[in-house]
Amino acid sequence: MLTPASCDLFNIPFFQFAQLKKYQPEAIPQIKADYKANWQIWRDLIGQVAADLGEPFAAPHIERWCNGWQVRAHFFAFFKYAQYQDSAAILSVLLNRRRLSVSLDWHCYKAGVSPIALPEYNQWLVRLDDKQYADFDVWHGDTDEYADYQTLAEQGGCQALTLQSPDDFYCIGRQLERDELGKQNEAVWIADTIRALLPLYEACFR
Repeated sequence: MLTPASCDLFNIPFFQFAQLKKYQPEAIPQIKADYKANWQIWRDLIGQVAADLGEPFAAPHIERWCNGWQVRAHFFAFFKYAQYQDSAAILSVLLNRRRLSVSLDWHCYKAGVSPIALPEYNQWLVRLDDKQYADFDVWHGDTDEYADYQTLAEQGGCQALTLQSPDDFYCIGRQLERDELGKQNEAVWIADTIRALLPLYEACFR
């Protein structure tokens, strides 16, 4: 189970091992232990979501807790339909020092090999319904992950959403803020949010 302490894991002064070795070498063993323990909880959580969702989803991608030269500033995983595994359209799950976030997102790192391009991804904006998604947060893809997001209703509905450039895109999803963690079954909440986003996800491939 996630708790507010799950977010607090990322409140450390340095993430790169080189910096930690230089300024806080005595903290490295505990940081590694804390990350490993919390990442195991994260992996188990994503596994529960995957078991709940089942087909037609592929096995989720779960980013490791470190990449060899630094620990992560957040935990990240994503889901895709098996038939769209090469696509850059993803249903992402992210935990950072502020919140847990589930969203439809464009995975820029995979854009070069994706069978659909950004204009196809943006097709979900046409499918967006003001009433159905009124309480979902919507934000530009280059918005900081720690920013304050606004719901679709707060922004004035679909008509208020305007792409700023050919490289611009929106994300849409829901958040559980730090202090809300541990008060409900997060695996169910994540799976339910992903299911609610599926009509928009599927619209990317029409």
